[in-house]
Amino acid sequence: MCGIVGYTGHRDAYPILIKGLKRLEYRGYDSAGVALIGQEDQLNVYKTKGKVSGLEEYCADKDTTGTVGIAHTRWATHGEPSAVNAHPHYSQSRNLAIIHNGIIENYADLKKHLMQRGVEFRSETDTEVLVQLVEYVMQRKHTDLLTAVQIALHEVIGAYAIAIIDKRDPGQIIAARKQSPLVVGIGEKGEFFLGSDASPIVEYTDKVVYLEDGNIAVLRPGCELKVVDIFSRQQELDVHTVDINLGQLEKGGFAHFMLKEIFEQPDCLTNCMRGRVNVDADQVVLSSVIDYGEQLLRAKRFIIVACGTSWHAGLIGKQLIENFCHTAVEVEYASEFRYRNPVITPDDVVIAISQSGETADTLAAIQLAKNHGAFVFGICNAVGSSIPRATDTGCYIHVGPEIGVASTKAFTGQVTVLTMLALALAKAKGTIAEDYFLRVVRELYQIPDKIRRVLEQNDRIQQLSRIFTYAHNFLYLGRGYNYPVALEGALKLKEISYIHAEGYPAAEMKHGPIALIDSDMPVVVVATHNSMYEKVISNIQEVKARQGRVIALVTEGDTTISHIVDEVIELPDTIEPLEPLVATVPLQLIAYHVAVAKGKDVDQPRNLAKSVTVE
Repeated sequence: MCGIVGYTGHRDAYPILIKGLKRLEYRGYDSAGVALIGQEDQLNVYKTKGKVSGLEEYCADKDTTGTVGIAHTRWATHGEPSAVNAHPHYSQSRNLAIIHNGIIENYADLKKHLMQRGVEFRSETDTEVLVQLVEYVMQRKHTDLLTAVQIALHEVIGAYAIAIIDKRDPGQIIAARKQSPLVVGIGEKGEFFLGSDASPIVEYTDKVVYLEDGNIAVLRPGCELKVVDIFSRQQELDVHTVDINLGQLEKGGFAHFMLKEIFEQPDCLTNCMRGRVNVDADQVVLSSVIDYGEQLLRAKRFIIVACGTSWHAGLIGKQLIENFCHTAVEVEYASEFRYRNPVITPDDVVIAISQSGETADTLAAIQLAKNHGAFVFGICNAVGSSIPRATDTGCYIHVGPEIGVASTKAFTGQVTVLTMLALALAKAKGTIAEDYFLRVVRELYQIPDKIRRVLEQNDRIQQLSRIFTYAHNFLYLGRGYNYPVALEGALKLKEISYIHAEGYPAAEMKHGPIALIDSDMPVVVVATHNSMYEKVISNIQEVKARQGRVIALVTEGDTTISHIVDEVIELPDTIEPLEPLVATVPLQLIAYHVAVAKGKDVDQPRNLAKSVTVE
């Protein structure tokens, strides 16, 4: 959840840390702080409640000198958002400072133990327990910082990515991870960078090391990067070259990252399909299917595990795989899957979907599946993240960094990959007619242009959205492939406008939710001209008979529904399995414009963080 940045080298650390925090603010923005070892080895810690901009203002008249430092932007778990609970946290002697992403599950027992031995605490956080424990070990056992960290981590139960500095050893940063991401950047002239992901690092170096679970890194200027485990066993370094365009991390003239990312979708999906969808040869080529075809094709069942928006993509993937491949598919919330005793066999293929590649519940579900002998396929956006490294094979969606907390282009990228996977498997299995396969492939290739046509209606959707800012509740309805679209549209509105919204299969209205319909209830219906068209018209009429206000997404040229409903948004015609890729976009725009009209912080909605790396 939280964002971690660190630097040690020959440059001033503070500007690097602040810029890094801004790039990681999508991970948490309840509070922010920085620790610097400055002149005469003074350890200066500055922190504030609120966003990184507030920290910048607070530090304007402070001593921010120093070439080593750590910084943090917080999504609160233990302890309410406040300056006291913000990271970094001092040790009792104020010699050490720590930042932490994750949850220390046994912090209460550790805290009680330390308090009985005279340690005084300033905050309510689990993180402060860890820095106090490290100092206690150093004092009692007369060890150096690395050894004390190793000993302390033996006592810790939970997930963590930490960075810790000691003013008595200026220049050194000790970093460690378990179930929370941490990346080390290797710069020029012996400098090192640290980040929760690569976004704070890419401006300075493209050489990174992704720390594995149980790794501890020792960052010291002018020295080789040292990575060990908690038993002091040397770990082999695997240096990766990251390929992130710095422009992808900026707004590029858009008011918000979310709007930029909505408008990027045509190009993103083109990139997602590049080298995979060959229209000239009428092929879908996935290296994972080529290399692991035997495991994938022999699957008796697919189990899709995901959370949030990725779960909605999984619901669409279920229909694609079942319809094209004739193989049973189940879709599970990863957070529930891991705590059941699910029936998993070596004949199953588990598909894990996550934008960040660091979702804690999904990672746990992967481990559970592997323990039962299942083959695991990952669908992820963040190159080098934990899920691609934990799975047997998979596909990157290649849509570029997604900064807005409410996922947009990652969703359509996930659906595109699931479509390509279903097509490639179906072709290999012989379960899809050749003419239909060719039709779907050619139509998939046209989807980016059709999304561009939807985006041309942005101004009208903005005007339409203003009408409905009064609403306290929304309903979203869809059928078949478009039922998950309704769920995703409702989630987007909830996330950024704080309007209560629910998605339903349209036919389920008469089984309860229709009782909510009145003239104050806007109802958004995905009503494209497909096999369910006539039935959806009946569902719309049921809503209108009860004075509901209906916004319908219809196929271009539809004249029937436009005479029934209050507002229509026209979509380019496409084949039914690909409708979600087109229909999702106007719902993203509705959510965005309603939230902006209500004055909400679209990119950083309250209580949410982009990457859920804790339970």
